[in-house]
Amino acid sequence: MSSLARAIQKFSLLDLKASSPIISSVRYKAKIVEKPPIGGGHCYRRIVHYPEEYTVKPLNTTNLGGRDPVTGRLAVKGIGGGIKHKYHWIDWKRVGPTEEGKVQEEKVIKIIKDGNRTAFVALVAYEDKLKYILATVNMKPGDIIKTSCYIPRNPVRANEGDAYPLGALPLGTQIHNIEKYPGKGGSLIHSAGTFATILKKAPNDRVIVKLPSKREFSLPAICMCTVGRLSNVEHSSTPLGTPQKNRELGNRPRSGLWQRKTGYHGRKIRRLPPVQEITSTSPDDNETIVLSTSKSFGYKPKIQFCY
Repeated sequence: MSSLARAIQKFSLLDLKASSPIISSVRYKAKIVEKPPIGGGHCYRRIVHYPEEYTVKPLNTTNLGGRDPVTGRLAVKGIGGGIKHKYHWIDWKRVGPTEEGKVQEEKVIKIIKDGNRTAFVALVAYEDKLKYILATVNMKPGDIIKTSCYIPRNPVRANEGDAYPLGALPLGTQIHNIEKYPGKGGSLIHSAGTFATILKKAPNDRVIVKLPSKREFSLPAICMCTVGRLSNVEHSSTPLGTPQKNRELGNRPRSGLWQRKTGYHGRKIRRLPPVQEITSTSPDDNETIVLSTSKSFGYKPKIQFCY
């Protein structure tokens, strides 16, 4: 019996030696996979399948749940589930005539709720064309909105939903859907109930605009904007009511350890950042500087360089 046990032990040791390269440690041998970059305009909540041409037909979407569509790795935490909604393609560019005294009139057909954004959406018509825009607070079906790209000498008296350049509106006007660069389409103030304010006119055809975050931007006067405050003002003050409603919005539950800070912790009061001047620079505007010298480069002791 003992000889049989010794034989079995001998064969097991031989198998172990033969298989040692296979069962060796695999630490530091993992394949390094690059993590998906966060920011830069990438959305990890959904993908909208845009057609080649603009259409008012609701578009199909693909929910990502916070994962990168290429690698499948989790990029953003806190996103998951949610109800699948059709996406209504917003036309961010308001283009009108550039002649004095001429405006483009559009009629509001209906106002709908888009599940992919907080503000309401308005369907407007001009001649035989239809498009979606963001609806304002008092906008209703049947309203006539105007669009013009001309900057007159005196400020215009605009109504809600009208689109004019920043330089054509009086001071104190509430605006939204503001262009940062002329002709690029509105990229500022899209959330429900928000608006920006025109503070003052600056030299060199600039307009100072104050955002809801109290930050001030200096934008070109020819940038287009829409007059009025965005609709669905009660969105930020409406409670969800149940955790299931939060899951339907596409938000995953937190760990449960989060607690709101009390007044004991205090609040840091910091100075607002200075006015940020938005300018569009092209590669041709960059001046090339050529450094040249007639003296040869030399080295001196005490770590000093001279020409």
